[in-house]
Amino acid sequence: MNFIDKAKIRVISGRGGNGAVAWRREKFVDKGGPAGGDGGRGGDVYLIADEGLSTLLDFKYKSVFKAQSGENGGIKNRFGKGGEDLRIKVPAGTVVKDLKTGKIIGDLVNDGQELLVAKGGRGGRGNARFCTPQKRAPQFCEPGEPPIERELSLELKLIADVGLLGMPNAGKSTFISAISSARPKIADYPFTTLVPNLGVVRKPTGDGYVVADIPGLIEGASEGIGLGYEFLRHVERCRFLVHIVDLTQENPMENYEKINNELAKYSERLANLYQIVALNKIDAVDDKVKEKYFEEFKLKADDLFLISAATHENIESLTYFMAQKVDEIEKPVSDVVVEEDTGAYDNDDSSYEIIKAAKDTYIVSGGKIKRLTGVTDDRNRQQILRLQNILKGMGVFDELRLQGIKDGDTVIIGHLEFEFYDDEY
Repeated sequence: MNFIDKAKIRVISGRGGNGAVAWRREKFVDKGGPAGGDGGRGGDVYLIADEGLSTLLDFKYKSVFKAQSGENGGIKNRFGKGGEDLRIKVPAGTVVKDLKTGKIIGDLVNDGQELLVAKGGRGGRGNARFCTPQKRAPQFCEPGEPPIERELSLELKLIADVGLLGMPNAGKSTFISAISSARPKIADYPFTTLVPNLGVVRKPTGDGYVVADIPGLIEGASEGIGLGYEFLRHVERCRFLVHIVDLTQENPMENYEKINNELAKYSERLANLYQIVALNKIDAVDDKVKEKYFEEFKLKADDLFLISAATHENIESLTYFMAQKVDEIEKPVSDVVVEEDTGAYDNDDSSYEIIKAAKDTYIVSGGKIKRLTGVTDDRNRQQILRLQNILKGMGVFDELRLQGIKDGDTVIIGHLEFEFYDDEY
């Protein structure tokens, strides 16, 4: 399966339904009054962590997600149906960033954890809502609120208990295949492992822990050389590391120190993380070599094992020890700084634009204005007066004056067209 650990998506919440203008017309109800229902709310968009997923591959084929819009209100005070919420599954360990602001707005670590990323628009009120003792027959309604549209960046940091590190061809893939059912590609050339591999290792108690095989690091990885640095974020959430060292190489200690230097350049926390050192390929070296390096590494390693991943020598004792450490060492607390996210609720579309289309013609456009004109009947004087009052409150007429509009000039807003006469003074 392809491994994708970065993705960009666009999410759009549901639009709120428009309110309705309607009247009671029952035969035996005198002066029935307004009966226009409210529009339904638009659906929200959530991201939800799913520990059954381990890649962002799905977002390679679909990157636009839209929640259902609310229905318009109806006659007889019938409310429009609310739009269904949309829940998008992402792997546990996904960090969410708003591309517009650059803020990290979520870190979905636990299975089932939800993050609201786009709130649905509120449904508009029907004319029954505007009935008062003074205004018994309101002939206007409200439009529904607009949807929220956002572009998000998703970055996966795998949730694993143990991270495997080591130079290319150190035997990490062979080791993970020996202790779990994972079957990574194994061959005798550098960078056999091109993506992180996950394996589940069973404990004696019956439950299991997750081991992540990270592609090989080489010297200079922190400057972008090789493959491993790109994937080091996948071991940031591990409880501890198992460092596989190839004893058949010319200088195993130098290779070990190179890897640890790259960890330090990447993050102080990784550099200080508990490590088990596994000196691998003991089946391919003589006893003097094993004894020599065992004494050298004993001075530096937290804990040390001599193993052969190929012949499974000492593998059982190492995995038993790893299981003990998984129980002893708590999962690290996430160091991702999540900022307050106002973008999920910000559907204020009160901005507008005025274009002078001709010498005496002005076009006014904007999200809120477009929605207001959509529920305004140009044959209804009360609705026109309400629209004019709203435009006045928004400062539209002031802006038209600044642009030089004169009495008798034409103003076009949506499907409405009227002549401007200044009654300000």
